[in-house]
Amino acid sequence: MTELQVQPPASDVVPFRHDPRDDWPDEARAFRDELAGIYGDDPLPDLAGAWVARQRSANTRRAYVRRFRGWEAYARSAGVHPLKATLPLADAYSRHLETAPTLVRVKGGRRGETAPVGKPLSPSGRAQALSAAGSFYTYAARLGAVPADPFAAVARPDIDPDHSSTQGLTPDETARLLEAAREHAPRSYALVALLYLLGPRVDEVLALDVEQLGYDRGHRTLPLRRKGGRVQAVPVPPLALDALLTYLDGRTKGPLFVTSSGRRWSEPEVWKHLRVLARRADLPQADSIKPHALRHGFITDALDNGVPLHEVQDAAGHRDPRTTQRYNRRRGRLDGHPAYKVAAAMAERLADRTDA
Repeated sequence: MTELQVQPPASDVVPFRHDPRDDWPDEARAFRDELAGIYGDDPLPDLAGAWVARQRSANTRRAYVRRFRGWEAYARSAGVHPLKATLPLADAYSRHLETAPTLVRVKGGRRGETAPVGKPLSPSGRAQALSAAGSFYTYAARLGAVPADPFAAVARPDIDPDHSSTQGLTPDETARLLEAAREHAPRSYALVALLYLLGPRVDEVLALDVEQLGYDRGHRTLPLRRKGGRVQAVPVPPLALDALLTYLDGRTKGPLFVTSSGRRWSEPEVWKHLRVLARRADLPQADSIKPHALRHGFITDALDNGVPLHEVQDAAGHRDPRTTQRYNRRRGRLDGHPAYKVAAAMAERLADRTDA
């Protein structure tokens, strides 16, 4: 039997080469190119791009890019290459975050334009920023690009596990918001109904396509991609389903929520639109409301209506019940705070003194 001989390619034939970076998600490629524009032919752009690419959800990738961008700029301003950073610089960055203004979108500015005029990060936000930087260095150390993670010994901010900074809505305020959305437009009503009645994160809803509206044993369902990339099918209750089908008006393809031009509705646009609706509903927090307030309301109102904690935890996609409890207003309900009783008693005393 004659052995098959493979001839080497001729010298004038260029063999096909596939660049693995072509398989990266968009966020990773864009960030790699951004860093390459700063550092040129340096290991950092590819290393940071590969680190971003391995994150399973788009939301996590965007968050890591945003957090690492802040750290990279800080290190560069100190004249230190990020791959040469040490613990003292990481400690200094942690202190810097306590007072540094955050980036805020410029009203009337160019699309995506921001300015450092916002409030400093909350303790939770600082912890996330330090965690993101540490994640990068853990990955870099594993590849031998750095000797160790300079953030490993940086003290993390103390975070109250029972506190959520999200401004919650009362059931009456949520009803007013739903009514304002229903009067405004079918798309508005469908969005607010899904955000409240399913309790998703806003990016989980905006990532959906119409074709993903499914059917399972008598339930209409939508697959929400949770943090970490896990997909969870959730039922769409009749109130939300009616609002959604009215908005779709027979449309069977494309993004679930679209703009007038047919492109996918973006998070910044939804934030802005929700505040327009909140002003129409005359809500006191109209200028600061976030889509997460509706997720907060879903969790709190479900617990108030007697749904067991473990069921609410599963519906919200939380891995830890303590996370669910952070949204539970019953643990520190303001309308039953002793301050009101003390103030009422003092008001009576003051009134008696005035009458005397």
